[in-house]
This record gives sequence, C-alpha cells and structure tokens, in this order.
Amino acid sequence: MHEMALCESIRQIIEEQAGAQGFTRVERVALDVGAFSGVEVEALRFGFDVVMRGSLAETARLEIHQSKGQGWCLPCAREVEIAQRYDACPHCGSYQMQVTGGENLSIRELEVF
Repeated sequence: MHEMALCESIRQIIEEQAGAQGFTRVERVALDVGAFSGVEVEALRFGFDVVMRGSLAETARLEIHQSKGQGWCLPCAREVEIAQRYDACPHCGSYQMQVTGGENLSIRELEVF
C-alpha cells in the first residue's frame, strides 16, 4: 500500500514546515488528488489517520479534492476532460490523446496554529 508512504511524506513536509514557520498544530490538511495519480482515496484516508498519530496533525481534518483527467487531442488541438487514460476525444473520436492533467498528488493547503 503506497498510500502509507505518501502519508509519511506528507507528515515529513508538515514537520519541515512547522520548523520553518513556527506553527505547533495543524487543524486541516487539504490535498489535491488527480484521477490518474494511482492513489486509492480510502486507503489514503486510512493511512493519514494512522501516520499522523503523535504528530502536529494528529487531530487534523483531511480534505481530499479529486481533480479530473485532462488530455490534449492532437488531431483537433483541444484540451478535453477524460475519465480514463485511453479514452477517445469527445469531439473528434480520435485516440491520439496526450494526458496533460490528473496525475498529481499535492498539498493544496494547511490550516495551522
């Protein structure tokens, strides 16, 4: 389950930022998770609760914002929303699509004290 490792990385980032910015508690952690990131959201929620125990974010609320996949259609030169990596362009039906968005996992916002 790589979601546990992702949560460990989130905890490390929080601890580094707490040292740099001087906060002592995290109230809320907001994440952006792309449709093609390979992250299982429920596993991430579970891992977050486990990994944050004993940390500045132990009681933090986790908000997950899921972004849709985006692709660039080569034949019709349009950016389109796609549900799966190998979807056809909804405008011209071509499968010549390049994924341009939805592969991300990032910390959107931390609410700290």
